[in-house]
Amino acid sequence: MHQAHGIGYEAYSRKFEERLKVEQRREMEYKRGRLLVAEVDRRIFT
Repeated sequence: MHQAHGIGYEAYSRKFEERLKVEQRREMEYKRGRLLVAEVDRRIFT
């Protein structure tokens, strides 16, 4: 967790604000990844 998000699990568990930031970053990364996959699929299958 620390390597991927820059925060240890203990701090993640205790601090709501930090947890919220991590989850928002995860959501953005997920959406970017889905857009990338869609773009690659579009280029391959067009």
